[in-house]
Amino acid sequence: MSDGVLPLGPGQLALAGALILLNAAASVALQLGLERRLLLGAVRAFVQLLLLGLVLQWVFALQGPTVVLGLMVAMAVLAGVEAARRTTHRVAGLHALSMAVMLVSSFTVTFYAVLFIVDVQPWWRPQYIVPVLGMVLGNTLNGISLGLETTLAGFATERERVEMLLAHGATRAEASRDVVRRAVSTGLIPILNAMAAAGVVSIPGMMTGQILAGQDPAGAARYQIMILFVIAGGVALGTVGIVLGATRLVFDDRDRLRSDRIRSVGSR
Repeated sequence: MSDGVLPLGPGQLALAGALILLNAAASVALQLGLERRLLLGAVRAFVQLLLLGLVLQWVFALQGPTVVLGLMVAMAVLAGVEAARRTTHRVAGLHALSMAVMLVSSFTVTFYAVLFIVDVQPWWRPQYIVPVLGMVLGNTLNGISLGLETTLAGFATERERVEMLLAHGATRAEASRDVVRRAVSTGLIPILNAMAAAGVVSIPGMMTGQILAGQDPAGAARYQIMILFVIAGGVALGTVGIVLGATRLVFDDRDRLRSDRIRSVGSR
């Protein structure tokens, strides 16, 4: 078995990047109009990942809790902003809510995994806590953005039904129940699909990385199971938190639906 990952040079990255042209070609052929977004997304991912590699080298070299915690907070805040930015509907206070929910949900499950499951000593060892947080954030971001979009779009389109329920004596929780249920269910779909496909039609990223690094496949599978369950916990906390929080933002203190607070910002 290999003792480590085979290194990749600029030429090999260029060969991999050429595959993006297949996506662009499909967009052109089908007149999807996505080629510019595909190319910009590829460039953005390339630059961001290279910069992340440099930042992590610096963090690993410093080996201190303050800088590790600072990086974690920055990652969570940026993920919260990105989750809110992906929605096509907005309401006042949305970005602050998204950042708060992202911080609480991702930090809760990440510290639970590091302190109680893996038992990392000290807790701030960056080679453990930063990758775990990154995987939790990436998946929780999807759940939060889907939950947000479904919640705000639901209240915008179902205003009359919700107001009718309120007028007939329903509480805010009762009147918004269908929207909340649908939004939470939508936010959980990606992680449910990922768990269903893991080990059958796909080898998830963490397991793939450990196998490439020479880790025993059985040990890599155990780590992947752990991280999948941790991610599922983060997605559940984040999705429920953002849906309930967004629901509160569109109701006033007298439990009246204020659909006028919801504004459309177009597709993202």
